[in-house]
Amino acid sequence: MMAPDDPDSPMNWPLYRRIYASMAAFFFAWIVTFTATSYTAAIPDITTEFNVTVPVAVLGLALYLFGVFFAPIITPHLSESFGRSLVYLISLPISSLFIIGVGFSNTFASLAVCRFFAGLFAGPSVVLIEGTFADIWSAETTNTYYSFLGFAQYLGAACGPLILNFIVPATSWRWTQYVPLMFTLAALLFGIGIPETYQREILRRRARRHNKPIQLAPAGSGETMKERVQVTVLDPLNMLVTEPLVIGVTLYLGLNFAVVFQWFITVPVVLSSVYDFRPQQIGLAFISAIVGGVCAVVTSIAFETVSNGVLRKRYGNGMVPIEHRLYPAMVGSFAIVASLFWVGWTADPMVSSYVPITGTGFYVYGNLCVLISLIPYIFDAYPPPGTLAALTLMACFRLACAGVVPLVVFYMFNNLTGAWALSTFGFISAPFILLPFAMFKFGPALRARSKFSNAGAMATGWKKEHEEGAEMTA
Repeated sequence: MMAPDDPDSPMNWPLYRRIYASMAAFFFAWIVTFTATSYTAAIPDITTEFNVTVPVAVLGLALYLFGVFFAPIITPHLSESFGRSLVYLISLPISSLFIIGVGFSNTFASLAVCRFFAGLFAGPSVVLIEGTFADIWSAETTNTYYSFLGFAQYLGAACGPLILNFIVPATSWRWTQYVPLMFTLAALLFGIGIPETYQREILRRRARRHNKPIQLAPAGSGETMKERVQVTVLDPLNMLVTEPLVIGVTLYLGLNFAVVFQWFITVPVVLSSVYDFRPQQIGLAFISAIVGGVCAVVTSIAFETVSNGVLRKRYGNGMVPIEHRLYPAMVGSFAIVASLFWVGWTADPMVSSYVPITGTGFYVYGNLCVLISLIPYIFDAYPPPGTLAALTLMACFRLACAGVVPLVVFYMFNNLTGAWALSTFGFISAPFILLPFAMFKFGPALRARSKFSNAGAMATGWKKEHEEGAEMTA
């Protein structure tokens, strides 16, 4: 790959250029989740206009997420062929065409189909941001930069109902598509100059400019169709049954994403039925989620800043075991369980609405702390092909869970009551409190025994060649 002192390497760019590329990627990822959850403000009107039940109307959210589901599988191969910047700037405009289709739909069937394809073409942006940030920022700041890219997605999701619950009552449900369309245009105008950050593509373009041949090592994501299917389809399925670390993280993040996205269905129902909230008040309740996300970012950055200074002295040469990235997850896992019981048993007319609303923010805090820890851990737990396979599996699984659970949570609340429905999630989440502690203790041994690891590429510290991992994550 590129030499450490190569001026074209994204890590050697001027700070302003690195910040601009990061902000553009942040905005692109933000708009994808914003578009996903903006739709939830339209559900009451959609049930009326198209004469469908609430669970059927929720398909508009689920199908969008099912479209995004395919992004982790196909995006690495697209970025290997065309670079990252081109994929950003082509996929989002195509997604916008389907958003327009949703806005002009006169049947629920056309709405559902357009939502799926809008998600399918928007999805690469939430995958590419991981690679973009890894291209630009040092491996020693993995938890810090992952805090921001994770927050981009959570912030977008929270802003959807926050903004659209003010707009829809004064207009129509179709503005849940027009407003994201406007923000997509703004994101594209802001990010149209995003520089290419993928090192292999930078080298290819430089060779073409100078009319010189170039010989690159085979891409870790695969060169032939057979190799690509192996890395992003077969290997992830293999890991799902053979890799204890990947199995545990995949299940935990899948559960967490399922609970996150059910809030967008249940919070409006509970606040309107229990507290008689108007749509605008329901939208404002999601500020709690934003505050929780900010606190998670601060917590994770604080842990990394302090631990980097202390642990470098202990281990020398900056080689700090990646298990020390797990501290935020150790805190967040307790917050997840506590908040589920908190919200479930305080959403009552006899209790102030601020109590359960604050509890949802506390849940987001714990959820994001866990995500910020576990994904960067897996990022460097394996050599590049293993990293790509693991991240593909985890991303697809949590998107599938995020799409499925909102479809059934309505029935859970009706049959179990809200208190016991959320308690069920709490009981399921409780054993996962042990996961980051178990990974801290047994992680090195498990990684050493993995058939996806090897002695040369084994990630024992934060000085792993980060551009390789960046290549693998899209």
